[in-house]
Amino acid sequence: TDFLTLMLAQLKNQDPTSPVDSNTFLTQLAQLSEVQGITQLNTSFSTLSSSLSANQALQASSLLGHQALVTSPTAQLAANGTVTGSVSVPQTTSSVVLNIADSTGNVVRSIPLGAQAAGLANFSWDGKETSGSPAPAGTYTLSVAYAGQTKTSGAATTLVNGTVESVSMGAGSAGMTLNVAGVGSVAFSSLQQTSN
Repeated sequence: TDFLTLMLAQLKNQDPTSPVDSNTFLTQLAQLSEVQGITQLNTSFSTLSSSLSANQALQASSLLGHQALVTSPTAQLAANGTVTGSVSVPQTTSSVVLNIADSTGNVVRSIPLGAQAAGLANFSWDGKETSGSPAPAGTYTLSVAYAGQTKTSGAATTLVNGTVESVSMGAGSAGMTLNVAGVGSVAFSSLQQTSN
């Protein structure tokens, strides 16, 4: 509207002895068309984004009550509980070891996973320390060491299984998050696998 108002004012107030060049006028009309097209494109993208968000929310809500394997460097151990998950190994290796540390950084248990091909290697921690006594309930840090690991090969990441308890729609760049039992709130994008 502002563009048209300015153009009409320009036409009304032009010098009759030196009228606006027709090429200039056509260029201005082309600019109006371009601006209008961009505005419509922005509206279309906003509608598409809302539709995709709603679809993603619907898909995520179907995960409630299901087991989810999510990327997490920590795991919650319940009293007399267990922790299961996977290690994502970036390359084939002759030896993988999962280290479990308490809140003070002390390694309470190391679980050898043996030789592994690149990909996911499953683990299960029975909740016991190296001595065989039950580890206290709490949050434990998971780390992985593997044979042949270098700075260029990259670190292995840990993933933890847990039940999806709720789904939250984030605002702006926060995106959607899953509240997973034993893990906490994680980004929807960290979901690697689901099962019943």
